[in-house]
Amino acid sequence: MIKRLVLDVLIPIKGPSIIDIADNLSRVRGVEAVNITVKEVDVETQNIIVVIEGDDIDFSEVKVMIEELGGVIHSVDQVVAGKRLVEIPKEVYE
Repeated sequence: MIKRLVLDVLIPIKGPSIIDIADNLSRVRGVEAVNITVKEVDVETQNIIVVIEGDDIDFSEVKVMIEELGGVIHSVDQVVAGKRLVEIPKEVYE
């Protein structure tokens, strides 16, 4: 059971807003919360970090939704699976 996904996503500037992306992703089966942060913007694309949490997130549905909205998953930066969330210790970030 996937509990958290952290995705690095590229979306076109002329595509949907991050508000629309978050709203659509929140409707995917198993998703309980979505957080989107703009990481970088250039002339044609936005690089966004998408954090998704839930009880049993369907990654394939998330991927399809992102692609339908014109985005592409650049990388999967974190996955938490199992019966509970595991927080990363501060020492890992330092």
